[in-house]
Amino acid sequence: MFRHLPSSPLSPSSTLQRARENPRRSFKAQGSQTTLSEKVSNGRRRSEEMGKFGGRDWMQIYSIYGTDEWQTIGFLIFHAFAFIISSLLLLLYFSPFLSFLHSLLPSLPTPFLRFAAGFSGSVLALSALCLLFAAANILYSSVPLRWIMAQRMISTVPDWSAVRTALDVGCGRGILLNAVALQLKKQGSSGRVVGLDCRREIAVAALLRAGTEGVQEYVTCREGDARRLPFPDGYFDVVVSSIHLSGIGRRQGDSPAAAAAERGRGLGEMIRVLKPGGVGVVWDLIFVPEFTQRLKEMMMEEVRVSERVTAYMVNSHMVSFRKPMDEFPNGAAPPLDWRANIC
Repeated sequence: MFRHLPSSPLSPSSTLQRARENPRRSFKAQGSQTTLSEKVSNGRRRSEEMGKFGGRDWMQIYSIYGTDEWQTIGFLIFHAFAFIISSLLLLLYFSPFLSFLHSLLPSLPTPFLRFAAGFSGSVLALSALCLLFAAANILYSSVPLRWIMAQRMISTVPDWSAVRTALDVGCGRGILLNAVALQLKKQGSSGRVVGLDCRREIAVAALLRAGTEGVQEYVTCREGDARRLPFPDGYFDVVVSSIHLSGIGRRQGDSPAAAAAERGRGLGEMIRVLKPGGVGVVWDLIFVPEFTQRLKEMMMEEVRVSERVTAYMVNSHMVSFRKPMDEFPNGAAPPLDWRANIC
C-alpha cells in the first residue's frame, strides 16, 4: 500500500547523514532554524496585538463599538491644526511679522526679535505634533487597546469551561463584556455574562452590540450602581471591571478621602458577589496600587499586578486576584470587614 520513496535532500535520513559528516554545519543550521522560528513567533505576537486582534483588525472593532472619546479627540485635533496653520503663516510671512514686532518693540535688537519669532514658530509646530500624538493615543486606547486588554483580562482566568456566571462592572460600550461572551461561546459553555452600567441607555446599547457579535444568548445587561450591586453574595465565578472603579468617587465630586472610600466600596462589592475560589480582574489607569493594597488587606489570594501599559497618556496596570475558599483562612480574624462598608 505504501510505496518506498528514495531519500531526498531534505529527508531525515539524508539530514542525519550530513550531520554526521559535518556536525558543526548541522549545529549552525539548527540554531538558525530556532532563531527563525523565534522571530516568526515574536512577529506574529506583535502583529496580533498591534494590527490584528483574534482575526480582527481595529477598523472592524471600531465599526461595532465606536469610541466615546470623540469630544476629546476633536478638541485636540482642532487645536493641533490651529497651531499648524499659525506656524505656517508665521513661516510664510516671517519678514512682515518681524517688521511688525520691530515696530512694537523698537528698543530690542533685530537678532533677538528674529530669534523670538523663530522660536515661537517652532513651539507652535511642536505643540501641534504633541496634540496630534495625544489624539492618536486616545483613539488607540479607546478602540484597539481596549480589545487587547480585554483579551489579557480573559487570559488571567485559568479555566473558562468551568465558568457559569460572570459579571462586567461598568460594561460601557461592551468591549470586555462581549469578549467574555465570545470566550464562553468558544468554550461551548452554557454560562452567561452580565453587564452592569449606571446608565440604562449604555447598558441597552451594549446588549445590542452583543447581538452584532452573535453572542446575545450569552449576555444580559442591566442598570445598576457598582457600589450597590443588585446580586446576592457569592453569585459569580468571574468578576471583571475595566476603567470604571476609579471614576466612582470623582463623578460624585467627593473629597480625595471620600472618593477613596467610594472606590473601596465598589471593590468590596465585587468581592462580595464573587464565589469562593472565583477570580476577579480589574484594569485601571491610576488606582491599581490602592486596589492591590486593599485586596491584600481583605486577604484575597494570588494578587498579581500586570506590567505597565500606556493608555490614555498614563501608565495603567491590571490586577487579578482569587477569592479564598474559606472566608478567613487559617482562622485569622478579618483585617477589614468589607461587608460592613456596603451601604
